[in-house]
Amino acid sequence: MTRSKYQEITEARKILELPEKATMETIKSNYRRLLSKWHPDKCTEDPECCQKMTQTIIAAYETIMDYCNNYQYCFAEDTVKRHRSPGQWWMETYGNDPLWTSGESSE
Repeated sequence: MTRSKYQEITEARKILELPEKATMETIKSNYRRLLSKWHPDKCTEDPECCQKMTQTIIAAYETIMDYCNNYQYCFAEDTVKRHRSPGQWWMETYGNDPLWTSGESSE
């Protein structure tokens, strides 16, 4: 039975101890931390187990990076607006409307 791309990425994400949403910084940080822990030169476990885990971590990282590097970003206005902070939404929606401010101009 073949795994779907989603299942493959989810398994890799779990190996790298990543949440469902992660920044590139988090991905790389977790990868380096786990590789440092399991690298055969530093690992205190069974050498064969350490080597297997190192290979598993590297494969998981390659899977995640392949997904990230081939992800198609959308720069359409409606998509970008979905990623605004609440403060940005508020300012774009209400701005300096006197109803919501003291009526004094910040200029």
